[in-house]
Amino acid sequence: MSDGMRNQDLSAHGWTAVPRSQSRFLADVDKNRPAKFSVDDIELPDSDVVRKTHAYAKKELPERTFNHSMRVYYYGAAIARIHFVQFEPFLETYFLACLLHDIGTTQTNITATRLSFEFQGGLLASSLLKEFGAPMSQAESVTEAIIRHQDLGDTGNITSLGQLIQLATVFDNIGMNPFLIHRSTIDSVIGAYPRNEWSSCFAATIRQETALKPWSHTTSIEGFAEKVEANVLMEPWD
Repeated sequence: MSDGMRNQDLSAHGWTAVPRSQSRFLADVDKNRPAKFSVDDIELPDSDVVRKTHAYAKKELPERTFNHSMRVYYYGAAIARIHFVQFEPFLETYFLACLLHDIGTTQTNITATRLSFEFQGGLLASSLLKEFGAPMSQAESVTEAIIRHQDLGDTGNITSLGQLIQLATVFDNIGMNPFLIHRSTIDSVIGAYPRNEWSSCFAATIRQETALKPWSHTTSIEGFAEKVEANVLMEPWD
């Protein structure tokens, strides 16, 4: 494979190293310029692997988890179009990661393994995406992003795909970095994919994970369930 082809794969699948620290990553963001879009402004990717993955996620995920996954996509896409210079090349890969990032939290999957749910989810996603015809670079990028989507911290780097899904998940789950998204965008996204008391639902999942697996990676986020329940930003829609 030529260097050009390798670089094309890196760009297309979100393999760019960026700071893991969200404060460092967002240091130059204009806090007075929130991303203002409606769901109609942001297209959904369309390919054979996307259609198969979407159908799988729609079937396997509880409605509230599926809605969360879709909100994460739209929030991340909105953030990226304002703050990421080169987002469009990995739009499809990001959508796949959003659809599958919480697949490890289903009742079947969370109780089927001693692995932390993100690790289990990453392994499942890797297998599924290869089965659905995704190229190796894409499947591995999604796998890494899912495994690390709760890997918050201030040191080292993460992939651009991983950082984007982190930003969007903590925005939806705990209202972190509220300056990134305009209120009208939240209205539009939640209008299409309602929260339906997502905060209490996800807090219960966190507590189930930590009770079943007191060693789980979820425990690295101190007071996580309480932070989810105290999501003041999303309270009007919960």
